[in-house]
Amino acid sequence: MRYLGLDLGTKTLGVAITDKTGVLARVLKVIRFNSEDYEFAAKEVINILGQYEIRKIALGLPKNMDNSCGFASKRSLEFKNILESMTDVPIILVDERLTTLEAENILISADVRRENRKKVIDGLAAQIILETFIKMEENNNE
Repeated sequence: MRYLGLDLGTKTLGVAITDKTGVLARVLKVIRFNSEDYEFAAKEVINILGQYEIRKIALGLPKNMDNSCGFASKRSLEFKNILESMTDVPIILVDERLTTLEAENILISADVRRENRKKVIDGLAAQIILETFIKMEENNNE
């Protein structure tokens, strides 16, 4: 019963995965792709689905602070549609406001150098999205 967490950017896709119990989240990888080549990124996700028994996908939805949806939200919704055309695994949108900032603060407090932060921040943001989703699932089951 694994879950996958995704943090979509214009050139990267942070990917996090849970353990088999669906409780502990960790960074799996950061997928790099040509600018806005979301088909390629989706195919990479499908490859991951083939390697693990993923029950649900948590995709970050970057809303504006006023709860409105801007360009980044539309990008995530478009990516969700692409993925849904390729798999039957349910894709749940997770509000990801401030997750990148939270990831940045975690890396800074861990004294990670700026050039190294850029390499891992999307993966850590995906992990935070996935942890948020796990909490949502726990609350729904109570």
